[in-house]
Amino acid sequence: MSPSSTSPAQGPFAGIPVAALDFYDDLEVDNTRSFWEKHKDTYLTQVRAPVEALCAALEPEFGAAKVFRPHRDVRFAKDKTPFKTHQGAFVRAAESTGWYVEVSPRGVRTGGGFYEASAGRLAAYRGAVDHDQLGAELEAMVGELEAAGWERGGDRLKTSPRGYDVDHPRIDLLRHRSLSLGHVIGFEPVIHTSELLDVVREDWRALRPLVEWVARHTTV
Repeated sequence: MSPSSTSPAQGPFAGIPVAALDFYDDLEVDNTRSFWEKHKDTYLTQVRAPVEALCAALEPEFGAAKVFRPHRDVRFAKDKTPFKTHQGAFVRAAESTGWYVEVSPRGVRTGGGFYEASAGRLAAYRGAVDHDQLGAELEAMVGELEAAGWERGGDRLKTSPRGYDVDHPRIDLLRHRSLSLGHVIGFEPVIHTSELLDVVREDWRALRPLVEWVARHTTV
C-alpha cells in the first residue's frame, strides 16, 4: 500500500468491516433513535472511521471529501425515519459535481458526475452536448463507461428539452437534468481488504474525464 493510504487521524485504510454491513442491515429493520444510541459506537468505529480513512487515502489525488452526516433531514419528508441507511462520501470538483463512494446494506458502490444543476448550468450543459465536438466527446465517454459495465443514472426528461429537436443525435444526453455513472462493487471480498482503496482509486480515475468535462462545461 502506498504512503498516501495512511492518515494520521484515521490510520491506514484496512477495508470495510463486515460489521459495517451488518450495522446497516439492522438499521434498515430498526431505524430508531434507541437502536442508534445502543449502536452508535459501531457506526463510529466500523462505518465512519473506515470511510474517513479511505477518503484520506484518496485525498492527495482527488481532494478532500465530505463524509455525509448520518441523520436524515425529515422536515419536509414523508418518510420520518431518522437515520440514513448508507454512508456516503463526496469529493467536489465543481458545483454539484465530483466523485462519490458509498457503503450500504448492498455493499460498496462508486460513482461520479453531477447531481443537480441550476437553470444556467443546465443550459450550459445542454449547449455543450449540442456542440458537435464537445457533445461527441461526452457521448464517447459515457458510451465507453457503459460498455465497461458502468450504470448511467440521473434525472432526465421524458420529452425533448425546449429548443432541441427529438431527432437530435444526442437527444438522450440532452434530456438529462443530472448525470452520473455508477459502479456496484457490492459484496466482492475485496471490500473487506485494503485493496478496496485501489479499486475505488481506479474507478475514480476512470470517471475523471467525465467529471472534468462536466466541470469545464457547466461553470457559469
